Amino acid sequence: MRAKIVGRCTTDWGLASSGVPTVARVIALAALLAGTASADPPTLPDPPPRRGPPAVGPSRLPPSEDLDGLYIWLGPVGAAGRLDAAWDSAFGADLSIVRVRERARLGAIGVTAGASLWTERDGGRIWLDGIVGTRIGGRMYGASLGPLLELAELAHPRVGGSVGLWAFFGVTPYARAGVVEDLGGFVELGLHLALPVFRR
Repeated sequence: MRAKIVGRCTTDWGLASSGVPTVARVIALAALLAGTASADPPTLPDPPPRRGPPAVGPSRLPPSEDLDGLYIWLGPVGAAGRLDAAWDSAFGADLSIVRVRERARLGAIGVTAGASLWTERDGGRIWLDGIVGTRIGGRMYGASLGPLLELAELAHPRVGGSVGLWAFFGVTPYARAGVVEDLGGFVELGLHLALPVFRR
């Protein structure tokens, strides 16, 4: 048998040689990339100087000196009252919803509702008053008018009504007088600590 003649074939898997060794090419490429990465970034030009004061958009909040708006006040009430020929003290809470317009002749208008308990006699009182006010000398003064209900543990509820005067100094002192069914007239001097819980 004749032996088959197999030609030797060499396959070049690397880069074609052009006189420069392959390792030298890799080192040159790495040095080129390192030099590009360490180059300083381009410098941005300075912004032009301001020619006037900065402009500020309008604020959505009302000025602090402007007290106009709708308020809800909630707070404790303490009072001393004379009813049924005897003095007694009472403590409770009051909720007021008031619309304030300082520059108007009728500077405040709203309603107030509250409840209190007597300390000596049994029972207590609940009331609902309409209130109006006007600004005098930088302070708000006003009047109240409305029905009330006198409650007791051993008697049916008694209907009454009252009219009062008040002033707002951060706290609200007030005085009112009225009549309660079967018990006659009464007077009451008190103080309401008005804490704002809502303003619009």
